[in-house]
Amino acid sequence: MSACLLWLGLSALWQAANTQAAFTIDQVTLTVLPGNNVASGTNLSLRCEAKVSHSLPQPLTYSFSFLQDDQVMYSKNTSVSVVERSLSPARVFNSGRYQCTVRIYDKIKPSTSQTLRVTGLQVPTLKVKSDIISEGEDISATCSAPEETGGLNFYFYEDNQEVKRVSSKSNSVTTTLTMQKLIDVYLHCVYIYLMHPDAGFSNKSNTVKVIVQDLDAIRPKISIFPNTNVVEGDRVLITCQVRDSSDLELFLTKGNTLLNQSKSTFTYSLTVRAEDSGDYVCKAEKGSVQKKTVYELNVSELFSKPILRMNPDQVFEGERFTLSCRSDVRSPEKIKKEDIKYTLLKEGRHIFSGADYFVTASLATNGKYSCVAVAKGVNKTSQQLHLKAKVPVSGPVIRVVDMVIVGRPFKVSCESENGTLPIIYTLLKARMSMAEKRVDEAADKALFSIDSISSPEEIYSFTCQAQNQGPSISRTSQPLTAEVIVPVSKPVLEPQDITVTEGSDLTLTCRVQKGTYPIIFTWYHNRLPLPSQKVRSLEGQYIIKTIERDQRGDYYCEASNYNTEIKRSYPARIGVSLAVWKKALIGVFCILLLVAIVIVLTVFLKKMPNPRRKKQENELSVKPSRPKSGDPMRVSLTLDIEDNTILNGTPCVMGRNVWSENVSGSDSDDHTDVDYELVHPQEVDPSKVLLKKSTEPEDSGQNTEVQMSTPGVSEQAEGQAALEYAQLNNSEQEPA
Repeated sequence: MSACLLWLGLSALWQAANTQAAFTIDQVTLTVLPGNNVASGTNLSLRCEAKVSHSLPQPLTYSFSFLQDDQVMYSKNTSVSVVERSLSPARVFNSGRYQCTVRIYDKIKPSTSQTLRVTGLQVPTLKVKSDIISEGEDISATCSAPEETGGLNFYFYEDNQEVKRVSSKSNSVTTTLTMQKLIDVYLHCVYIYLMHPDAGFSNKSNTVKVIVQDLDAIRPKISIFPNTNVVEGDRVLITCQVRDSSDLELFLTKGNTLLNQSKSTFTYSLTVRAEDSGDYVCKAEKGSVQKKTVYELNVSELFSKPILRMNPDQVFEGERFTLSCRSDVRSPEKIKKEDIKYTLLKEGRHIFSGADYFVTASLATNGKYSCVAVAKGVNKTSQQLHLKAKVPVSGPVIRVVDMVIVGRPFKVSCESENGTLPIIYTLLKARMSMAEKRVDEAADKALFSIDSISSPEEIYSFTCQAQNQGPSISRTSQPLTAEVIVPVSKPVLEPQDITVTEGSDLTLTCRVQKGTYPIIFTWYHNRLPLPSQKVRSLEGQYIIKTIERDQRGDYYCEASNYNTEIKRSYPARIGVSLAVWKKALIGVFCILLLVAIVIVLTVFLKKMPNPRRKKQENELSVKPSRPKSGDPMRVSLTLDIEDNTILNGTPCVMGRNVWSENVSGSDSDDHTDVDYELVHPQEVDPSKVLLKKSTEPEDSGQNTEVQMSTPGVSEQAEGQAALEYAQLNNSEQEPA
């Protein structure tokens, strides 16, 4: 049995699946009948038709949905493919965008949208609860459009003037209108759709006439006794009455002041003063209706309002002054001048009884004063007099505003601690006026600009004067005292243009003639800055420890103090010579080089070929008596070592080899004399040794001279060298 039921269930599901898959929705069409634009009240219908292709034996179930402005307004399930929805009679509320959808199983298809526009609004109807009312009474009015649906906005008009606006979700509204006019009024209403404002306003409703009756019965009456020749101090009675006092209130006012209130007739009593003159209003109020009556009361003055005066009108502390209170009699038939009594008040407290008050001005007398005049029970108060005694100016103080530097402009201020403004300040130099300034506000200051001073002592010649027209005409300050900065003079760098030995210490001193401490000295080497020094003296020193040769060059220094101009010295050229041990080392090197050169030349001369050597006679001469002009050849070798310490102290080695050839035709070819002569160095010039060799060949005859100059070599060394050179030449001549 269960197996059978399972088979039937699976079979039904298979058939349903085949059913769902065996159709297609071809088209859904929405039609608005009789058209998309219709007048209000037209019989209107919406027709939705679905076209479906299928192969099923049984009919399909269609789910139709009608939408207005994307909101579902109607739905229906049916087995037919066409559904109609009636919108009769059509109203503006039905205007909008319509669409229908068809759903079959899990397939859904919408139609294209159709726009429906319904024109024309129903004429509204206006009704009132009563068309005869009293002044100020409210009217209950109802405006309706029963054939319209949806939210409406109603407008109520009184004599074509809008008086109220009410919104409603239904097609009718009831509201209350208040009638303020004493004439007949005409009412009507219109409405507009909240959701379709483009449809415009409806036509006017029917017009309703409302008759408004006057409430003259509640109009009050006012009377005043006495009503003529009223003088300050008189007793006045004011009566406010009304005929019909039911459901009303009665008020007595003057200006914005409420004097009395009652629900029936009343009398108000008061003792009048001059300021009680004016309009008195008796007003009756019933509901929203008000009726009033006005009466003007004139009150004559008994005496004038007192006036408080001060003499003199301005006073300095320590000076005498008088406060006087006076009032004039305006009704001589009732009082005399002597009947008026005066009282003086300070800050509202009694300080003196009488018309004149004498006192000396001081800080304690400052304050607000007033006086009171009293006669026949009438009192009047004067306006307040604010008394503040002026303060004489105190001795001013003169100060510098910024730094004072000789030769530069600066500013000074002059200020008095006490003194009533305005104060006039005058700058004096040696008791002569230089400038003047008036100070009117406490925030202002008297500032004076001074071009410059030439010395620090000149600062004491400045004073200032202050005056504010007080008892002491003017006050003078003490002389100006301030620190005066003296700029530095042009510095001098010492030493100037010297040469020092490498490895020694060099002290550079930078000195100025004047300048306020502290002074900043800065040294420069070839325009490159060296460390600075801040000292409280007129000179600074910079020490170069173990000076080296790369520290030679131009040095200068700069001096400055505070923010003054920086002054620069003339440059000094410092030379650095070699150390003594370096000079000695170079000398030894030069001697060794000289010896090497001599050896090379000796070897070269020995190996030089000469076929006529046998016919020549050699002559060794250290220094001949005179040179021979006929020598065909002369060789001179000079080696000098010079120490140049003028600029950089660097020794230099210079060697010069001079070869000269002289050919003389006067020497005969048969000259065969060879002489050797050894001459010891002369004491007159021990620094030079001259070694000379003369040979005269038969055919050409040539003379060769070798000259050596070695500064610094001892006489013994020179003699030894000459002997060795002579022995070498003798050994060469023996084979010949």
